[in-house]
Amino acid sequence: MGSEREELGKRQMQEAPSTVQTHNTHTHSAINTHTHSWLNAPPNACCFCWCCCCSCSCLTVRPAPEERIQRLVCAQTQVTSNCEDSPKPTLEDARLWTLSFERLMKSPAGRGCFQQFLRTEFSEENLLFWLACEELKKETNRGVVEDKVRQIYEDFVSILSPREVSLDSRVRDVINRNMTEPTSHTFDDAQQQIYTLMQRDSYPRYMNSSVYSELMQSLEQPQQPQPR
Repeated sequence: MGSEREELGKRQMQEAPSTVQTHNTHTHSAINTHTHSWLNAPPNACCFCWCCCCSCSCLTVRPAPEERIQRLVCAQTQVTSNCEDSPKPTLEDARLWTLSFERLMKSPAGRGCFQQFLRTEFSEENLLFWLACEELKKETNRGVVEDKVRQIYEDFVSILSPREVSLDSRVRDVINRNMTEPTSHTFDDAQQQIYTLMQRDSYPRYMNSSVYSELMQSLEQPQQPQPR
């Protein structure tokens, strides 16, 4: 009985190296395959899915760089049309815009050019919201006021809206309280917050942008006399 156990032990010791070697071979092969697949993954592969065999959310949610560039170029083209969709500013008007944001917002031509600039930054909804609030303040008919308040809320305040503006929780609480009895001043706090946001953030960028510089250059050029 003892001799049989010794014989069995010898056989196990002889087989062990080959088993270990076979296991190591398979392990190295798997690692090499994993590494090869990761190194040869497409450039758009996300860091959590090196195999690229699944549909990753990070590949579908974020637009491709080429798409983002194309959207920006298209928007930029709309802006460089010298505000063709709004009243054409005079040279004096455009110069006054540099004095203050208030000067820009009081000018119909200024608002038009500024709106087209905001479109390139995908923040046009800020100005649209502000303008909607200005129109609301002019309304006196209660039924019309209630309809406009509801429409503005759905278009710019609701989290379900694609044009939702950025408002802090305090202002949202004020709006929710005001919605119980809508008036022409329901969005006053929100309008002021968005106005301040544009004044501090978008307005300086517009004044320093190539869009504004090109507009000034076009206005400074002498007008060619019209043929008779």
